[in-house]
Amino acid sequence: MSETRQITKLGMPKWGLTMTEGTVVRWLVEEGAELESGDEVVEVESEKINNAVESPAAGVLRRRVAQEGEVVPVGGLLGVIADPSVPDPEIDAFIEEFRSTFVPEEEEAAGPEPQRTEVGGRSIQYLAMGEGEPPLVLVHGFGGDINIFVFNQQALASDRAVYALDLPGHGGSSKDVGRGDLGFFVAVVEGFMDTLGIERAHLAGHSMGGAVAASFALAHPERVASLVLVASAGLGEEINGEYIEGFIAANRRREMRDVLGMLFADPELVTRDLVNDVLAYKRLDGVEEALRTVAGSLFPGGRQARVLDLSGLEVPVLAIWGSEDRIVPAAHAGNLPDAAHVEILEGRGHMVHMEAAGEVNRLISRFVG
Repeated sequence: MSETRQITKLGMPKWGLTMTEGTVVRWLVEEGAELESGDEVVEVESEKINNAVESPAAGVLRRRVAQEGEVVPVGGLLGVIADPSVPDPEIDAFIEEFRSTFVPEEEEAAGPEPQRTEVGGRSIQYLAMGEGEPPLVLVHGFGGDINIFVFNQQALASDRAVYALDLPGHGGSSKDVGRGDLGFFVAVVEGFMDTLGIERAHLAGHSMGGAVAASFALAHPERVASLVLVASAGLGEEINGEYIEGFIAANRRREMRDVLGMLFADPELVTRDLVNDVLAYKRLDGVEEALRTVAGSLFPGGRQARVLDLSGLEVPVLAIWGSEDRIVPAAHAGNLPDAAHVEILEGRGHMVHMEAAGEVNRLISRFVG
């Protein structure tokens, strides 16, 4: 693309380490639509969920190049955005030049691989991206892993180091969860930071990971540059106990799809690959016992065992919630200190950081500076 010609490529993004292609599900705008940077333009099915590709620039959608149902490699051309003054022949020439020169990336160019470290005698898997201080540490929720940040970590690592870790009992980490309470997980995060030589960091936690991150900030405020809570647990007693029990019990594809559908405002966003990945994790030795231990400690009887008091916390706090969250009520944001910055994203669910990745990434990036 050339800046002087005011033509911008709308390309297939790379969401996650293993993504090599995506399927165009549907176009969200018509040709000729005026776009602002960040507008959602086309829905794409990736390995995890369907997500919207955002416009990288302001302009007019001059061509919808990829057709609905078409499989497009990462970096491939989905559409063309340009100023209205650019003549049609220049748009056509841009498309032809791209098609004649584009080479899909090779699988070996996948990017960073997950690494391992030992914390308290347990193997902890983590993924590191980017450089810069202070780093950002991402903490997932109940039943999650580093992959729930597939739409966030790379974008947030543009100007700082970003670490995502699998908590014990989850992902590729040890399945021994000890007592499975907040104190246990806080000690794991502390040990993780110590092992990697992280003195001070921004902490961002999703759901149960938010309760872990907030508890860490209460215990070690001097080590927390800021706190980002995404659909966070720990701020009220209510939680969807049906989801917690359903996630633990589900062992068939249809059952798991229905359970995972509760996480999203639109259950149709759940893909077959996501369901299969979660079922594969559930079949690992020690997982069911770990999940039941954690659920019994943190969510006994379908309620949250501990409600955190952050009123005396002298750490900047950003809370992000989806208005349609069916797991942890968005109303819990009202229990935060008055100084906390709260963003409620309309029409999004519990996985707001996946459903509205671009907006969430911009909110976090601005907040952590």
